[in-house]
Parts: sequence; C-alpha cells; structure tokens
Amino acid sequence: MSLTSISVWGISAGIFALIVAFLFAKNVLKRNPGNEKMQEISKAVQEGAMAYLKRQYKTLIPFAIIVTIILLIAKGWQGAAAFLVGAVSSALAGYIGMSITTRANCRTTEAARTSLNSALGVAFRGGAVMGFSVAGLGLMGVAALFLIFGDAETINSFAFGASAIALFARVGGGIFTKAADVGADLVGKVEAGIPEDDPRNPAVIADNVGDNVGDTAGMGADLFESYAATTIAGMLIGYSVFKGHGVGEYLFIAIGIVGLLASIISGFFVRTGEKANPQMALNKGLWGTNIITAIGAYVVLKLMLPASYQAGSITITPNKVFVCVIAGLMVNILIGLITEYYTSNNKKPAQGIAKASLTGPATNLIQGLAVGLKSTALPILTFCAATLVSFHFAGVFGIAIAAMSMLSTAGIIVAIDSFGPVADNAGGIAEMAGLDPEVRKTTDKLDSVGNTTAAVAKGFAIGSAALTALVLFNAYAELSHLTTIDILNPTTIVGLFIGGALPFLFSAFAMEAVGKAAFKMIEEVRRQFREIPGLLKGDPSAKADYASCVDIATKAAIKEMIIPGLLAVGMPVLVGLLLGKNALGGMLAGGTVSGVLMAIFMANAGGAWDNAKKYIEAGNLGGKGTDAHAAAVIGDTVGDPFKDTSGPSLNALIKVMGTISLILAPFLH
Repeated sequence: MSLTSISVWGISAGIFALIVAFLFAKNVLKRNPGNEKMQEISKAVQEGAMAYLKRQYKTLIPFAIIVTIILLIAKGWQGAAAFLVGAVSSALAGYIGMSITTRANCRTTEAARTSLNSALGVAFRGGAVMGFSVAGLGLMGVAALFLIFGDAETINSFAFGASAIALFARVGGGIFTKAADVGADLVGKVEAGIPEDDPRNPAVIADNVGDNVGDTAGMGADLFESYAATTIAGMLIGYSVFKGHGVGEYLFIAIGIVGLLASIISGFFVRTGEKANPQMALNKGLWGTNIITAIGAYVVLKLMLPASYQAGSITITPNKVFVCVIAGLMVNILIGLITEYYTSNNKKPAQGIAKASLTGPATNLIQGLAVGLKSTALPILTFCAATLVSFHFAGVFGIAIAAMSMLSTAGIIVAIDSFGPVADNAGGIAEMAGLDPEVRKTTDKLDSVGNTTAAVAKGFAIGSAALTALVLFNAYAELSHLTTIDILNPTTIVGLFIGGALPFLFSAFAMEAVGKAAFKMIEEVRRQFREIPGLLKGDPSAKADYASCVDIATKAAIKEMIIPGLLAVGMPVLVGLLLGKNALGGMLAGGTVSGVLMAIFMANAGGAWDNAKKYIEAGNLGGKGTDAHAAAVIGDTVGDPFKDTSGPSLNALIKVMGTISLILAPFLH
C-alpha cells in the first residue's frame, strides 16, 4: 500500500463516519416524539437554537471574507481555500449536530416513559451524530486537502479556519447559555422560589436552547479545531523529522483513522439494563475507544515506521513511538478521572463546598475558589509527565504523536458530551409538559450522568488544548527557524508577559458579557412576572413570552462575542509583526501556560459549584428551600460563566494563537 493511499483511506473513513452519523440521526428521528405539548416545547428549543446558530454564522461571514482575502494575497489561493474549507467544515459539523440534538430531546423524554435503556439509547445516538460529524469532517478535510496539495504548510490554514469558528462558537455560545441560565436561576429559584424548568419561568426555553449552543455546538467546534490543528502541526513536525520522506506526515492521518473507527465501534457498546448505572454504559464506550485505538495504533506503527530511524540524537522505533501513543491515551483517562474527582457531587471537593454553604454564600465562594485553584496541580503534572515521557522516547515527534493519539478519540468524547444537553432538555420537557414524576426521575438519572460527562469532556478539551498548543508551538519554531527562546531578550520577555496577560483580559471580557446579558435577562423575567397577570400563580390562561428571552440572549451573545474574538485574533498578529518572531514565541509560551491554568481552574471551580448545589438539592444538608441551598445557588451562578463561558473559551484562545502563528511564521524575522 502506497503512502498516498492513506489519504484516500482517511477520506473514506471520514465519509464512513458521516454515514454512521446519518444512520444514527435516522434512528433518532423515527422514534416517537411524544404528545403535542412535548413536541411544542421541543420545537421552541429547536427553532431558538437554529436561529441563534444561523445568526452567528451570518455575523462571521464578513470576518471570513476579510481573512480569505488576506490569505489570498499572503499565501495564495491554496491557503485561502484551505481556510474556507476549515471554517465551513466546522460550521457544518455544528449545524448537523444541533439539528439532531434539538430533535432528540422530546424523543428521549418519550423513551423515558418506557425504560431507562431506551432513553439512554436515544440521547446517546443524538449526541453521537455530533461526535461522528466532528471527527469525520475533521479527518476528511485534512486528508483531502493533503491529497490535493501534498504540503502540510499549505493546508495549515484549514486549522486556522476551524479555530476562528471555534473561538466565536465557544464565546458566543457560552454567553448565550449562561445569560439564560443565570437569569432563570436567580429570578426563578432564588427570588420566586419555583423549581428548575418550571414552565412559568420565561427564561426556561432560552436556558434549554443555551445547553445546545454551548455544550453541543461549542464543544464540537472546540474539538474539531483541536483535531485539525494537532493533525496538521504533527504533520509539519513529522515532515521535518523524517526529512520529507512522507511517513512522518501520513502517520498522523493513519492514527486519526484508527481513533475514528475505534470511536464508531465503541459507540455500539453503550447499552445498559434498567437497574444498571448509565455512567458505566458510557464508560464502556470511552474505555473501548482507548483500548481499540491503542491496539490499532500499534499495528499501524509496525506497518508504517522503519525498524529504526535516527533523528538527530533520538533513535525512533515503532515500540518507542507506541509508548508515546499510550502516554497520550493515559492523559485522556487521567484528566477524566481528575476532573471527575474535583467536580462530582459524590466526591469530597464538591461536598466540601456544599458544607461551606451552611454558613452563607461568602464561605461557599471561598471554598469553591480554593477547589478550583487546587485542581490545577494534578492535570499540569499529568501533562508534564506525558511530555517528558514522549520526548524521552521520540523527541518532539513523540509529543506530537501523544497529542494526536489523544485527539483521535474526539468522536466518542463529543458524542458523550452532547448526550448531556439532550438528557438535560429531556428533563425540562418532562417538567414543562407535566408528565408523571417517574419520567422526570428517569431523565434525572441521565442528566446527573450528563453533568459528569460534561465535566470530563471539558477536562478532555483543556488537556487536548494543552497538548495541541505544545505541538503548535514546536511547529511554529520549525517554520520560523526559531531554535531557542532567549528569556533575557527584552522583546521575548515582553511577548511572554503579553501572552500571560491575554487569557486574563480575554476572560474578563467574556465574564462581563455574561453579566451584561444576564442583567437584561433578569429584568425581562421580572417584568413578565410583574406584568403578565396570573403567570407566577400558575394560571393556565397566563403564558410566558419565551421568545423574548431567547431573543435577548441571542442579541447579547452575537454582540458581546466580537471584542474577545478580535482580541484573540489580533494580538498575535500585532506582536508578531511589530516585535518579531522571538516576541511571538514568548507570547505563545506565556499564553499557553496561563491559559491552560486558567481554563482548568475556571472549569473545575464552576463544575464543583454546580454539583455542590445538586448535592444539596438531592436532600443533603437540609435540601431545597434552605439558606444553604440559596447560598449554593449563588455559588453555582458565579460558577456558570466560569465553567461554560470563560473557561472553555480559553481553549479556543490558546489554539487560535497557535494556528495564526503558523501562518505568520514564514513572514517573521
């Protein structure tokens, strides 16, 4: 088999993943959508989500056109075309995934009326459409462009196109979802004392829409970006290490094929009995993917790599590179376990925050911040260990292989993550449609698992961003001929500080955006409670105006995402062009370190605050309606933009800096 045929196999694997996604979508859509009320609620969520997505993409068209023109001048038509393919593929993956997850929600609710296993199957297949679309389009795009142009440097604009869409999807989706969530919680739960997902709350549909635009489209775009950036940056490093012999580039496509097929095969492992734990069913899919990827990667390495290859002072062998594959997969597993420990309501950190709520919101916030700060240590040590092990066995090439191995499993990770919003929406529909409480108990079991899988997926996204940034940094050094970073050089120091400060400034803009949008949402919910007669009392003739809340969140998200987005895209360009390649190298180093630490801190603190609240709502420490519960709701409200807006958006920021730097590298001195 020739090396070139691997690109064809990559395209074929991507198409196969899209076919499986189509079949899963067909399976979901043929399920019973429930009664008229359930369908009405689901349709409102679907229309709101798709309207937001279309509006976001329309807003990004002028940006995409400007960037395309610049790339056309600077990199030729090939670079401009690769950028457009990356941007369109990322947007298409989000559109496909959202269109199914927002239809799967009522079908999951209806399935929950008969069995837990049936509901799990519908929710997972709905999420898997997004997962397999992301991985399939990512692999197919890279493989097809490399087959056409035969040069990884030419196609690195594909990764930038994906990064640009991911950045705005993460920021905009995060602002939308948390503006709705904060508004619904503070006025509904705290002020009015009504349950979550109560149909009297005007923000409840916007909240359900937000789950989809944030956790489905946002996460999908994030990992699509990581997938593309890691593959292409790895190919650039592989080209350098193997002196253009081809194997160094095609190996990354081959590992992508193995991971994608492993994700699809393992997707069929997700089954459970009526008394089984749904978490274990999802874990089967995750563990199955890692095991099959490891076995498949070993075979690929034996077939493709020479028995021994001398790359400078490093001797590369298939067995040594396989150690790097295992290192990447272990990061995947360990980050998931660490994240689960710090965020699960069954573990001490979140329970400690819940206990701190007994003395009020101040102690809840202090304890939550402490948990978030503590949670950064173990993930960083995990990244360090994987980096050192991989470098020891195969140099920089080994680090790239570790990152690619981790990202190759993105299909199953996105599938499991997207399962969460479907399950959450299903519970909301059960509540709003007034179904039997037993149905809500079934959906709550899935929702509680979805909260854990969402936290684990965020950990995976941060871990992948860290390893991707490291690979991008090494690829930038190759393209810019930067052999060392001299921290005694003033311009390097300046770049280092600017890079270190950027995640803080970026996070501040994102947090402020949520605050502004939430203020408008709170005012609107209060207005409706005040002005619509009988709404708060539950009068059947009084109808909440859900559409106005969706519109407020949409307008705020589209408007407020612009400044953080331009800041992320513009700063690397300014630093590189004004201060040179050393300063930009320093900026990448500073931005990666502070960005990864901030992302871990914010995501885990937010997740722990959320589950501390859920721990109390489960009946512990007095349960709902107590002062401890009110304090926990406030902590969760602060944590919402931490874990769903600023934290996840930092992943995109880190990678945007890296992908732009790859494009700038040949022009810097």
